[in-house]
Amino acid sequence: MTRHCHQCGEPWTLNGQPGRGETCMKCRADLRVCLNCAHYDRHVAQQCRERRAEPVLEKHVGNFCEYFEFALRTWTPKDGGNSREAAARDRLKKLFGD
Repeated sequence: MTRHCHQCGEPWTLNGQPGRGETCMKCRADLRVCLNCAHYDRHVAQQCRERRAEPVLEKHVGNFCEYFEFALRTWTPKDGGNSREAAARDRLKKLFGD
């Protein structure tokens, strides 16, 4: 398990937490973002398990959250799209004969 960029998977090898202005050396994405935080959970209210944290609207943009903790996890690349969306589009095409 490593600390890495949420967008491209580039490992974060420095000690400590990234600052708000720090970006990934590979893809230039912000690193101190909700998507990289150990408290981020898309299945809970405000998508954050830390109840004291202020709500953040843009989860992929650097922020000043004082509860940020860089998540340790295994990198899994994002798939090209949403499988539910693709299945729904296929059903619509079949319905309309496309």
